[in-house]
Amino acid sequence: MNRNILTSLQDLIAGAARGDHACFAQIYERTHLHLFGVAVRMLGNEQAAEDVLQEAYVSIWKNAGSYRSSVDGQEIQPITWLIAIVRNKALDALRSRTRRNAHEQPQQTSDEDDNTDTAPGTDAAPGALQLFEQAMQALRIEGCMAALDGSFRQSLALAYYQGLSHTEVAAQMNAPLGSVKAWIRRGLDKLRTCLSAQGVTS
Repeated sequence: MNRNILTSLQDLIAGAARGDHACFAQIYERTHLHLFGVAVRMLGNEQAAEDVLQEAYVSIWKNAGSYRSSVDGQEIQPITWLIAIVRNKALDALRSRTRRNAHEQPQQTSDEDDNTDTAPGTDAAPGALQLFEQAMQALRIEGCMAALDGSFRQSLALAYYQGLSHTEVAAQMNAPLGSVKAWIRRGLDKLRTCLSAQGVTS
């Protein structure tokens, strides 16, 4: 058995802090599905979530040495630290999006006096409309997850929401590792197909 499978996430972060690329690869393998889920739920867009996740892992690699298992007597789980990095990157992306909207709005409103043929709703609170659309996309993701068959849904839920590795999911489900990997892969395909059918951009 590969002993890396048995290494704790905390030890892997310590290894990454020493510049061990193998440890960093293990961190990615164990956590990317869960952290991607966090980013998607915050941003409501798979492509934006992928961009944020890439930035987050760069930050994780550069700042692995800053992780502490406890601060002022408060225990900090490794996955909590990783989620905090993703959330911060996602919030940065949302703030950047809001700033772009704010810069665009004055131009739209100033043009309104000169162009009375502007399509209705094109300059009506774009920030609120985008937030509504993001909420709708989040609901669609939940709906598509609920529509998956049991094994696909359970394996994805364990990976996304609990941050378990494939091996840990297999142990939780008492199923062969190969089957779990296939369920997660096919489940993601079905999830993307469902979201695409509902107009959620990837």
